[in-house]
Amino acid sequence: MKTYYEILRELREDHDYTQDQIAQLLKTTQQVYSRYERGVNEMPVRHLRTLCAFYRVSADYVLGLKKGKWPDR
Repeated sequence: MKTYYEILRELREDHDYTQDQIAQLLKTTQQVYSRYERGVNEMPVRHLRTLCAFYRVSADYVLGLKKGKWPDR
């Protein structure tokens, strides 16, 4: 099972964004975002919500709790 920080990196790379671009979206620095992707710092829920909306995926997907990218309705 992938960790949430591996999934974050995979999503970013699949969409051809840089760490700096995502950091700007989150209103943080590239260094802080890099720490999220390396699992050094835990990401705040507000950033998780922003990234889920941005990538159009569920929090369950990012957290590795569900295989699909979008929740069942």
